[in-house]
Amino acid sequence: MRDEAAESLRRLNEVIETLRAPGGCPWDREQTHRTLRPYLLEETHEALDAIDADDSARLREELGDVLLQVLMHSVIAQERDGGFDIGDVAEQTTAKMIGRHPHVFGDVRVDSAAGVVVNWEKLKSAENRARISVLDGVPRSLPALAFAQGIQKRPARMGFDETPSVSDARRAVRIALERLDSAADQAPTRADRGEDWTDDRERARDVEDALGDVLFALVALARQLRVNPEESLRERTLLFARRFRKLETDARDRGIDLHDVTSEQWAKLWERSAEG
Repeated sequence: MRDEAAESLRRLNEVIETLRAPGGCPWDREQTHRTLRPYLLEETHEALDAIDADDSARLREELGDVLLQVLMHSVIAQERDGGFDIGDVAEQTTAKMIGRHPHVFGDVRVDSAAGVVVNWEKLKSAENRARISVLDGVPRSLPALAFAQGIQKRPARMGFDETPSVSDARRAVRIALERLDSAADQAPTRADRGEDWTDDRERARDVEDALGDVLFALVALARQLRVNPEESLRERTLLFARRFRKLETDARDRGIDLHDVTSEQWAKLWERSAEG
């Protein structure tokens, strides 16, 4: 690391310490790990957006905002008895990275990236003896698709995979879709609903469970195809959003109020939005 870069990091940490100190910023002084939680999540997503946009200048700024959150949490922690500072964080992470890369910093040999992953999981398990399950390290706060992917990957790295091949995963998707078709045929409609909703709720739950099977199976298929399901769905959603915005622009240019169009007009506008 450049000496100037190290000094810049030191200066930023000192700025945050000043903001937290008596006489500093009232807002910064009242923050806690918990109150800062949404900001850490928000800044992370903004950094991801910058990556998606391939915007280097914006990424530089957004990574700075993420770094600010890391330093803020570290300064808050150091204010407590027995706490830690950013140096402790760096030292622990350095030791972790060296320990988990014995093929680089030691004499362990690996033949491929897959071998690195297997060895990584073994080392993580050795470090976290307090964890009862390998699944304990997957945050429940992840988006559902990413959570499902993490839950599937951990056992797979240990040697257990419910769908160990693309064909197995495709078969699981087909079976799940068949179950969803069956459940959807029995799903309650508004016309079905009477005074007693008990059966309706049970049938609706069946559909929800069946759809969960489909999504879980699709995550497994994406994993076997080496596709990130979260990113895949995000890109497909953005594609829809771009096309719908084009539809809205076209409608405005033609003086069409989208609140008043018929189903047939919607279909024509949607088809038109695909042109050009």
